[in-house]
Amino acid sequence: MTSWPDRRILDLFGIELPIIQAPMAGATTIEMVVAAGQAGGLGSLPSAQLTVDQLKTAISSIRASIKAPLNVNFFAHQTPSVDAVAEIRWRALLAPYYVEFDLDPAAPISGAGRAPFDERFCEVVEEHRPEVVSFHFGLPARPLLDRVKAAGAKVVSSATTAAEAAWLEANGADAIIAMGSEAGGHRGNFLTQDMSTHAGTMALVPQVVDAVAVPVIAAGGIADGRGVAAALMLGASAVQVGTAYLFCPEAKIPAVHAQALAEAGDDSTAITNVFTGRPARGIVNRLMRELGPISEAVPAFPTAGAALSAVRAQAEKASRGDFTNLWAGQSARLAPRMGAFDLTRNLYEAALMVLGRRACSRSGTTLWD
Repeated sequence: MTSWPDRRILDLFGIELPIIQAPMAGATTIEMVVAAGQAGGLGSLPSAQLTVDQLKTAISSIRASIKAPLNVNFFAHQTPSVDAVAEIRWRALLAPYYVEFDLDPAAPISGAGRAPFDERFCEVVEEHRPEVVSFHFGLPARPLLDRVKAAGAKVVSSATTAAEAAWLEANGADAIIAMGSEAGGHRGNFLTQDMSTHAGTMALVPQVVDAVAVPVIAAGGIADGRGVAAALMLGASAVQVGTAYLFCPEAKIPAVHAQALAEAGDDSTAITNVFTGRPARGIVNRLMRELGPISEAVPAFPTAGAALSAVRAQAEKASRGDFTNLWAGQSARLAPRMGAFDLTRNLYEAALMVLGRRACSRSGTTLWD
């Protein structure tokens, strides 16, 4: 087999390979996006932790380096109202850790938040016109979404259930990311909060494919060519890969995160809300064991993270990942170790090899016949 048999995503996005580099806030760099695009995949720029000016600068830098299509990713959550009681309760739970590092538990807190898609971000889309705009946690309000589509962007969002996928299609998504429970980072859920019922990629993808008419992108537990090939067999037109890109030299992650990834196995991660207030899969560490992994005491997303920032910084200085959100999926051990360009090509070429072996086996010939 020499070419990808399902061209729906390739034609929709104008890309060469069915490989989408996942937008990972805090870890994805301009260099990673450029490399994925140069390889023929879809580079994805996360914006949730960027200011409007930072986003403009990043897009301009990417455009100056490559002419390939670009995906810009936004969060579609609602900013929560201030809940002083929840904040005080959370600070009280974290107080022993502050004392452990000789920090003042009552000191004012600050830290990077995660901004939802709004009027200002929409103006950036209209000005820079990325080919793809993806969302996490649903979709923005219809007037904003209509402006995104009027700017020429294809709209994509994540679904963790078939019901979410159907909702996204009905509300304007051009493609759906079927996000299995194996996926690292924040869950994309927006219609359900029950993590215990979330399906894995193998079960979710074909059910999403059956539920919608738009093309489906598989995500979760895909880190090598076998996973890419399996996604095609399940009905997906392309894959989105995150954790494997964290091993690339272009990734920007703390040393404690890189070390944890290098040691991670199939049973090393869990879904937790103790870092941000929203469920996300990461490598189990001290904070998850002692306060979670799921806790009702955590304030609403994204306010929980700021209170952790001082403790996290002190622990990382001591080469400890006890309080760092070590986002990772369940297939870290399968990821090839190479640069982002080579990884993008490798995922595709290895998948073709797997599919070729399968086709030859069914025809009764060898791979070399």
